[in-house]
Amino acid sequence: MLSNYPLSEVEKAFLEESGAKTVSTKIPYLLVDNFPKLGLITACRFLEWAASNPDGVISLPTGKTPEYFIKWSQFLLDNWDTKKGKEIRKRYNLGDVKKPVLSGLTFVQIDEFYPISAEQNNSFFHYVNKFYLEGFGLSKEKAILINSDEIPLAGGRHFKEVFPDMKVDLSLRFREPKTASEKIQQESIYLIDKWCGEYEQRIRDLGGIGFFLGGIGPDGHIAFNTRGSHVFSTTRLTETNFETQAVAAGDLGGIEVSANRLVITIGLDTIVYNPEAVGIIIAAGEAKAQIVKDSLENSLDNIYPATVLQKLKNGRFYLTRGAAVRLTDSVDRYYETGEWTWEKTERSVVDLCKKLKKYGHRLKLEDLKNDKYASMIPDLSENTVNQVMESMVEKLNRGLIKEKNEVLLHTGPHHDDISLGILPHITNQLQENSNEAHFSVLTSGFTAVTNSFVIDTLLHTKKLLDEGEIQMVNYEDFFEVGYKLKTDKDVYHYLTKVAAEDGNGKKRGLCHRVIRALVIIYKVKNKQQLRETINDVISILRNSYDGEKNPSKIQTLKGMIREFEEELVWAHFGVQVKNVHHLRLGFYTGDIFTEQPDKKRDVEPILEMFKKINPTKISLTLDPEGSGPDTHYKVLQATAEAVRKWGEEKDLSDLRVLGYRNVWFKFEPHEANVIVPVSLGDMSVMEDSFSNCYMSQVNASFPSYSHNGKFSTVAKRIWVSQLNDIQLLLGKNYFYLHETAKVRSSHGLIFFKDMNVEEFLAHARELEKSIEGML
Repeated sequence: MLSNYPLSEVEKAFLEESGAKTVSTKIPYLLVDNFPKLGLITACRFLEWAASNPDGVISLPTGKTPEYFIKWSQFLLDNWDTKKGKEIRKRYNLGDVKKPVLSGLTFVQIDEFYPISAEQNNSFFHYVNKFYLEGFGLSKEKAILINSDEIPLAGGRHFKEVFPDMKVDLSLRFREPKTASEKIQQESIYLIDKWCGEYEQRIRDLGGIGFFLGGIGPDGHIAFNTRGSHVFSTTRLTETNFETQAVAAGDLGGIEVSANRLVITIGLDTIVYNPEAVGIIIAAGEAKAQIVKDSLENSLDNIYPATVLQKLKNGRFYLTRGAAVRLTDSVDRYYETGEWTWEKTERSVVDLCKKLKKYGHRLKLEDLKNDKYASMIPDLSENTVNQVMESMVEKLNRGLIKEKNEVLLHTGPHHDDISLGILPHITNQLQENSNEAHFSVLTSGFTAVTNSFVIDTLLHTKKLLDEGEIQMVNYEDFFEVGYKLKTDKDVYHYLTKVAAEDGNGKKRGLCHRVIRALVIIYKVKNKQQLRETINDVISILRNSYDGEKNPSKIQTLKGMIREFEEELVWAHFGVQVKNVHHLRLGFYTGDIFTEQPDKKRDVEPILEMFKKINPTKISLTLDPEGSGPDTHYKVLQATAEAVRKWGEEKDLSDLRVLGYRNVWFKFEPHEANVIVPVSLGDMSVMEDSFSNCYMSQVNASFPSYSHNGKFSTVAKRIWVSQLNDIQLLLGKNYFYLHETAKVRSSHGLIFFKDMNVEEFLAHARELEKSIEGML
């Protein structure tokens, strides 16, 4: 029971509210319903602690994770004695607590990239100053911070002089330097190591950290203590692993930068040095569910850094229900509470096949009876497994139905989402001439295009202009109207060069489209102005640091490059440019904390598109909250609101909504109701179209933490793993001996959820609850 642990008054209130009092994990955890509430519980606990420890030492996280912790803390401090503030304080046992004064607290910065200028907006030093020291009114004099510009190096040099390529070679700790510059670098590394030791000592001289709050990475890292970090580690300069670099790529402007950047981080022992410390890890969303399970259910282990919190009596995890979904406690609750559903039967049987590594037809009734969950199936019999197998066959049969006379609208949050999610299903639809297909990407997607990609493209554009290889700019009316014309021809020519394996021709095709974009964005009137504009953009990007927020016109240029890429993919199947709709919803800004969708600005464009196209089927990403980019989730909410509004004007009883997932999260077999076979040919089409069309993504500058490479490879692996799950249930011979060639040729499977409007809106409403109570 959680009540056996020394809970604070705030924690007792949230425990009572959650109703989840049984805890079997090595570290206690508390559950909340949604992401904003995760911020609320953390803010309440922090302010409760700060009121009792006005001179305490605190260490708080950076990045997107603490967004609502910061917002709720500021809200409560600003509204301590207002009606709303008092209501919240009373509800969470803060009613009798005196308003804390934070200026006496000592702030300890958890970590920082190295080297990085403290002046950059994407440095953690800048974040800490903006959101904590200024935002919370903390003492700048007392703060213990990591300012890369001020860490002493050999001869008093700056890191730009010592490490001109921004790379630090830690092998110099152990080997002889080969050059004079390496000698300076070695001396500098030793000085950084000395500085890290002094940083650690400053924290220990204060008795250690009293209140630690951190997120958890995909590999389980807390601070930058990645998988394998020693439980007695202290503040140090160190390398990171691929998963951590992939997550940091968004902050630093690409994996090319984050892979070469070291970090300075406090150690695991730094976090738990004070035995009385409150140590809290927060995690939101199903994407974190597996690492949360591993961190909470394993004994102290350097493979799972967060297990170090077992050393603290006040060590805690605060979790959304999504992040806790794989905990044994949560799985028990799933099966033991509420009515028994067919979904529970499917899940328990499929999971049993995987657990015992047995094909479905080899499962004995005894196996089911001996299983913790399958034994709970009502009316358990010899026929139970057959019924589950028949249900999966039915889902596969639905995926084989040939659709006719449909108006299809496939939507995605970002460019490439649709392709990575359901391309093989779409190719089936497009082979039928009676179907009309439209594609819409709802955001500009500019954050996925690196500065270096744009610079290289613009330099090549200049070269082609110099060589007279872009004739369209010579036409008299090009800068008046010509730039708007023949976009389909651009696309056709590009794909012809793909067919001819003409790399230079492809580059030229991209440069044509970039010139059209420049004319539109910068209102270019002639060739001279075009050259000046290209030079200006190159100059701005060259003078920007990696990861810096671009000016809005460059954001638009990057977005238009992505839009061209999307048009190329669907042109593979004869889809015209006019049937590819670019909505560029306004909430997508590239800021660290993005806005929620606005009903007028973000919902109306989707509604207008629905009215214009009048689709009979709509597809969209159906990721759970907190899984993958938050853009997916925000686009889903804007789309759901547009469907609601459309339903007020039109009878939508025949409209079908197809929810798919891709590289960020996948359906389990029991969650999907349609299964589509994927052949090797389908996989080749997806891989080829991705590589040839998503030019800005081929180098995978912002990869998934699960694979150091193209997203298309991640998608393919998911399709194959989904086939493996169903093959284990149905048997391999079901596939290779099937009467239908489409099934016989399947070497992967796509899962999705086909819903009517009511089902979709109910599902969206469930997800919407995850942002209720938001500030």
